[in-house]
Amino acid sequence: MIKKIFGTFGTRVLNAICNFVTLWFGTHYLGDEAWGVGGIVILDVSILLIGVEFLAGSGLIYFTPRKSYRTLFKISYIWSALIVAFYALLFYLCSFIPSGFSQHFVKFFGESAEFIPKGYHAMVLLLVFIYSLHNFNLTTLLGKERVGTNNILFIIQFVTQMCSMLFYIFVLDIRNANAFVFSFLTGYIVGYICGLTQIWPYLKEKGNDSMRETIREMFRFGTIIQLSTLVSMLNRRLSFLIIKGFWGDAKVGVYNAATQVSEAPKMIGQSIAMVQFSKISNLTDNELAAKITMQLLKTAMVLTAICISVVCIIPTSVYSWLFTANFAEMRMVMVALAPGVVFMAANMVFCHYFSGVNMPKHNLYGALVGLAVTIPSLYLLIPPLGMIGAGISASLTHFATIVYQWIVFKKTNKISAKELLITRNDVVSLLTAIKSLL
Repeated sequence: MIKKIFGTFGTRVLNAICNFVTLWFGTHYLGDEAWGVGGIVILDVSILLIGVEFLAGSGLIYFTPRKSYRTLFKISYIWSALIVAFYALLFYLCSFIPSGFSQHFVKFFGESAEFIPKGYHAMVLLLVFIYSLHNFNLTTLLGKERVGTNNILFIIQFVTQMCSMLFYIFVLDIRNANAFVFSFLTGYIVGYICGLTQIWPYLKEKGNDSMRETIREMFRFGTIIQLSTLVSMLNRRLSFLIIKGFWGDAKVGVYNAATQVSEAPKMIGQSIAMVQFSKISNLTDNELAAKITMQLLKTAMVLTAICISVVCIIPTSVYSWLFTANFAEMRMVMVALAPGVVFMAANMVFCHYFSGVNMPKHNLYGALVGLAVTIPSLYLLIPPLGMIGAGISASLTHFATIVYQWIVFKKTNKISAKELLITRNDVVSLLTAIKSLL
């Protein structure tokens, strides 16, 4: 498992490097406003994907070892097509809303009331559909414990995204948000095609579970997971909406860039949680699952804290030099976000534990606790503190979420709070694992 974690971590490091390169070229050649529009489009895609992932999301990791692969494939593809068609119909019906009502709505709530930036509705639908197919390949390979293959497909995706954005900027001379958005579409398509070659053998396996019964189980499991994801995404989307309402797309671009850089250390938690979920989903011993989770929780939080501290001590002048003077405010925003990044690492470990032992409802409850903190804190902190207030709000949200998750985890497994302390054995185990890996 340690080798898989380090392999996944290496993949995330490479992803962070590519994201940095993309961010640098985006801030220099597209500008803060275009970067803000592109960030909103991708965030909207993430929100709409929640509808797809009620059946075709991370729950597939849990069901892949338990159900016929062919059945999961049919359900996921049909469901993805139906959801995207529903979104298209919804967008079409919304186009008939009287312009007077629409203008009054925007006037009341500000320009941030527009959910999807103008001209990007069709592109958002296409991104949702292609990514849902690509994500099926990624998640089911994790369910098969093929973590290495999952990492390779992910590398293909984000390297393609980076290279294609450079192609759109310097070869096709696209100098607006389209360069950023088109690069995501290109990465998803190439990643999906490569993934098909890896899942094809599983489609030839015999076995067909009842589609009706499988859908019922997947929907019950997936509904809880995706509702918690929806709430978490709303927490983030609200900050974008309020910042845009007060200061416009340019400030959203700065906040989005700060979020991208500050969340780079979260790749540690992502790497650990991904392998953890793949492992726990194939276990039947809940006590062992809890023990693994405690070890990984401490590792994720300590390593993330070290990395985010390095990010925060870099002077403002460096960020201004790297990303132009328009992004000079990034550093203080990242300082406000830093505690939340550490809490987010813990949140990912807890979330994958509860999903892996079939207790996903606690992820939803934790997200709702976070939302209860997000709404008042955003409205209290953003007007006087601006983007820094949004960062503080995000940190408070993640803290409230993990407090709830820890209370449930502690009660369920009868674990003492003392076990959160890092012991000599924890350090020795980690160093031994690293040494054996090297």
